[in-house]
Amino acid sequence: MLGNFSFGDYFKEDAIANAWEFVTEVVGLPKDKLWVTVHESDDEAERIWQKHVPKERILRFGDKDNFWQMGDTGPCGPCSEIFIDQGSEHFNGPEDYMGGDGDRFLEIWNLVFMQYERSADGTMTPLPKPSIDTGMGLERMVAVKEGKFSNYDSSLFMPLIEEVAKLCAKPYEYESGASYRVIADHIRAVAFLLAQGVNFDKEGRGYVLRRILRRAVRHGYLLGITEPFMYTLLDTLCELMGGHYKYLIEKKEIIAKQIRLEEERFLATIASGLELFEEELKKTKDTFSGDVAFKLYDTYGFPLDLTQDMLRERNLNVDVKRFDALMQEQKERAKASWKGSGDRAAHGEFKPLLEKFGPNVFSGYETLFEKSKILALMDEDFKLIDKLDANSSGWVFLDKTPFYAQSGGQCADTGELVGVAKVEDTQLFYGLNLSFVKTTAPLHVNMEVNAKVNEDRFEIMKHHSATHLLHAALRAVLGEHVAQAGSLVEANRLRFDFSHPQAMSKEEIEAVEAIVNTNILRALENETAYMSIDEAKASGAMALFGEKYGKEVRVVSFGEASKELCGGIHVKNSAQIGSFFITKESGVSAGVRRIEAVCGLSALRLAKSWREEIGSALEILKAKEMIPAISRLKDEVKSLKKEIDQLQSCSKETLSGTKIGKTEVIVDILKVGDIKKSIDALKNAKESVAVLLFQQKNGKVLIAAGVKNAPVKAGAWIKEVAPKVGGGGGGRDDFAQAGGKNPDGIEAAKSAALAYVKAALEE
Repeated sequence: MLGNFSFGDYFKEDAIANAWEFVTEVVGLPKDKLWVTVHESDDEAERIWQKHVPKERILRFGDKDNFWQMGDTGPCGPCSEIFIDQGSEHFNGPEDYMGGDGDRFLEIWNLVFMQYERSADGTMTPLPKPSIDTGMGLERMVAVKEGKFSNYDSSLFMPLIEEVAKLCAKPYEYESGASYRVIADHIRAVAFLLAQGVNFDKEGRGYVLRRILRRAVRHGYLLGITEPFMYTLLDTLCELMGGHYKYLIEKKEIIAKQIRLEEERFLATIASGLELFEEELKKTKDTFSGDVAFKLYDTYGFPLDLTQDMLRERNLNVDVKRFDALMQEQKERAKASWKGSGDRAAHGEFKPLLEKFGPNVFSGYETLFEKSKILALMDEDFKLIDKLDANSSGWVFLDKTPFYAQSGGQCADTGELVGVAKVEDTQLFYGLNLSFVKTTAPLHVNMEVNAKVNEDRFEIMKHHSATHLLHAALRAVLGEHVAQAGSLVEANRLRFDFSHPQAMSKEEIEAVEAIVNTNILRALENETAYMSIDEAKASGAMALFGEKYGKEVRVVSFGEASKELCGGIHVKNSAQIGSFFITKESGVSAGVRRIEAVCGLSALRLAKSWREEIGSALEILKAKEMIPAISRLKDEVKSLKKEIDQLQSCSKETLSGTKIGKTEVIVDILKVGDIKKSIDALKNAKESVAVLLFQQKNGKVLIAAGVKNAPVKAGAWIKEVAPKVGGGGGGRDDFAQAGGKNPDGIEAAKSAALAYVKAALEE
């Protein structure tokens, strides 16, 4: 929506003059096609409009059409609308008159004159400072300007619609093309919502986003597109709108990934769901079965409103009352059986463990090795068992465990139960720390084992502590608005998401990196304390994103550089982190940036790879210093490009031609240079030219033709010539190109080209 505002500055006189100037002089719409409406009581607006528009093209209407109000009370006032007459030759139905419901007279701009305050009793009091609020539809104005009668036929939509037509391999026709239009409209909404930080979700605005995408995917399915496709439209969308909305291009990659993943999830079930829907539809007279609607939701992931949306197109309703009853029954069953979201863990037998043992002890802050006792075993589906055979997999519940369960962004510990099992994962379930193992020997309940954490833990600790220092450095460089929005800590890297409205500059990244490395080199001691949440907040400790805190919290500090609430594992001294390098800074969503970095052994490996790359480059350059060698190489490239340009210029000057009437005709063989650039240069240098060039490359023939201000069509010309060299091709009237396999036919092709162009010019 386009528009302008004035709050107590200019009013009707200037607003009307500005609107008329913009519509007629800037946009260039014909004055004799424009009509205006005013409120039936607004003598002032009509008087002002008469300075610009003949009185017979100014109409008065009542409150329904020409009065604006926010609600029953508050600011309000008359409005004035500008219409364009799209022509009786296009619209001549009984409603195609000014004020009718037809499409001949199209509203393009609404000027709202907020000049009253309406009270609860209906009294309207003049505002001390009347204001202006106008609204003009961008797509509608573009369509009008381009001579189109539908927004979807304009250049803002047609490239998207044409791309959909390519994807489904079916030509677009307006009368039957609703699905094309839905997809073109919905990819815009989906992309911009994602770019602004809305994510696919089960509720709220995220649910609306999901519904929009799924509706578009369903329409793609109706066109025969059964693979993820919406994400492929982003390139076209960015070409259309990325120039004005730069963030759309910046976030294109992450948006595409999000869309594709959501499409894959939906397409996995849509085929079977649609088949069930169509089968039930055959049996439906007035009301679609609530049982089937519930099955579509419960089994195939169709939300009720999607089913309603599909039925609405057929003027049918669904039995919502029955659907709601089945939903309630499901909730009660879930509650009775202590079931969660539907994954394997939610059905696991954790309740008996909680009742019998409660949470087990985590000893991993102090040690990487623990003599433990197996309190319980579970199979892969979290069912309690008495033993695990050799060469099998399952979950182990230890009385004391040194294995850190994935939490707060830090990845899970791995390791071994010495001599009997490999520990491949560790997770928390309802406060229970369980490790997933693959056995090499039998395990049984009450068995004594030696639990040992892998040495990867040391690198995980380094990256976790570096994340804390990074967080503090970002706040120091960018400002206090920076807050953690997610993290990932692994043995070989860290990823940190944080709130910030724009990309970091090179200088900001370098400053953050320098602060982190300085604090590492300061050898700051890790001071860990337990305190109440209120005490922690009072001490200035930062809380981490996504964490839930109890009454007592763990606070991890590195001197005055960093203080955070954290349950993770850290180095004892910042010097143990080693070097720290930021490897990437990027955008995640609107207002959220991401830092990727390495430290410890990963940083050492990265520095070593840089040294090796520099060494290899110096060896290739046969130099001792990188920068001078690159500068010399750039100078050489620049010099060679200049020589090529000179050769191409010489080549163009030696091309032979003849004049036929006012047209310069050139049919020749190009020895060096770019054939298209040569033709463009010749066309730019002459008033009227018809040029066709041949060029031999790798045993083949390139042909290109260009025409400027001459009665010859390049596409037809090249079609006549190409078969002489065993090829084919074509193109536009002003430029065409082709290829051939027979260089021996060039002379015959030249003769044919000359004969054709002479005949065309002498007609």
